[in-house]
Amino acid sequence: MLDDVWTPSQDVQPVLPSSGDPSTAVVPAEWRYLLASMWRIRYFEDVVKSLFVRGLLRGSTHLYQGQEAVAVGVCSELQEGDTAACTYRGHGVVLAMGSPVDRSFAEILGRAGGLCGGKGGSMHLTDFSVGAIGSNAIVGGHLPIVVGAAYAAQYLRTGAVSVAFFGDGATNIGSFHESLNLASVWKLPAIFVVENNHYGEYSPLTTTTPVTRLADRAASYAMPGVYVDGNDVAAVQSVTREAIERARAGLGPTLIEADTYRQEGHSRSDSAAYRPPGELDAWLEQDPIIRLEKSVLREGLADEDVLAELRQGVHDEVHDGEERALSWPEPELETRFADVYA
Repeated sequence: MLDDVWTPSQDVQPVLPSSGDPSTAVVPAEWRYLLASMWRIRYFEDVVKSLFVRGLLRGSTHLYQGQEAVAVGVCSELQEGDTAACTYRGHGVVLAMGSPVDRSFAEILGRAGGLCGGKGGSMHLTDFSVGAIGSNAIVGGHLPIVVGAAYAAQYLRTGAVSVAFFGDGATNIGSFHESLNLASVWKLPAIFVVENNHYGEYSPLTTTTPVTRLADRAASYAMPGVYVDGNDVAAVQSVTREAIERARAGLGPTLIEADTYRQEGHSRSDSAAYRPPGELDAWLEQDPIIRLEKSVLREGLADEDVLAELRQGVHDEVHDGEERALSWPEPELETRFADVYA
């Protein structure tokens, strides 16, 4: 039976997008905000990649490009007091929650003006002021934190919801199953969002997971499991809105599977050579930003000049934030033990 075990040298079929016809896409009324938010993440990650190549970042970094519609679609439906936690690929979620560009850059650069004083770095962006209660470098490690935040909201009757963003690989981790189980038993106002980009680091989902539709795992915990095209920001908004209404009404958690794709490698040291030929090209055609722009043009809501102006404005905002962050100093030596607990 060892012959049946998958090895990295074994051929893998390309994972192709299953939908994405812009002629049928809904254009949300707040399309300018959504488009600007996605462009902000895209340009931010372009700069992070550049900073890494220039040797200005310590450690590795994990880029979010291609998955912008998930973070923006979900977070655009949240309100003040709601919280979210995410993975080490968390720049997009933290920005979508409303964290400032300059302080986010500064954190990744290890500068004193960073969100966490430069101590967290790329994989631990946190900004409680906007409800971003933590990025986590441990796969699945933040799901119990979201359960705790949801329990606090329930206990204090604040009406808040808490969202966990995590990758497909985390659905095989013990904390995923334990968190969903407890959230369901206690009917907590929690929303679990699987960003299914089809790869757990270098391993295709089909080689590690016996089910093809991850939303089906919700049935084991008596909660709704919803599949959505994760590159359609309006569709993501719609399923999130329903999950939030359910959570605030005291009906418990929801598991959302957002079908998407990371356009870069797992980390900056990964060239993603394991991807089958044609797979990346097919997903690039379903880029969530391009899809929304095509829909806006189709509906006559803007022309190319308007979109170009919007892009340029966001581009300038991001690069202004980069320049400010680079001008800030590194933390003073005497602050090294501040905010550190034992």
